[in-house]
This record gives sequence, C-alpha cells and structure tokens, in this order.
Amino acid sequence: MERMQCDKCGHIYDKEEGDKKNNVAPGTAWADVPADYKCPECGAGKESFIVE
Repeated sequence: MERMQCDKCGHIYDKEEGDKKNNVAPGTAWADVPADYKCPECGAGKESFIVE
C-alpha cells in the first residue's frame, strides 16, 4: 500500500483510492501522479507530500 501525506494539512493520498477531485485514477502510483498535482484539501504542491 502506497500512501503519501501532505505535510501542510495532513491529507492522505492513497494509491488504491486515487484522487477523484484531481482526476487521478485509483491504482496510480505516486511516481505517476502529475508533477503539477495539488493537494485537494489545501492546494499545496506535490513536493509537500511525504511518505506516511
């Protein structure tokens, strides 16, 4: 299971769930999430996410 956490607000990106709000399909590995990805909760960039 791959989960990444926004270090600004605590939002969790879970590979199994993807991110409907940002059109990231379930099963999408973090490495394959677009570089311009923004946290759906606070708008922080992909670089603000850390391994949970």
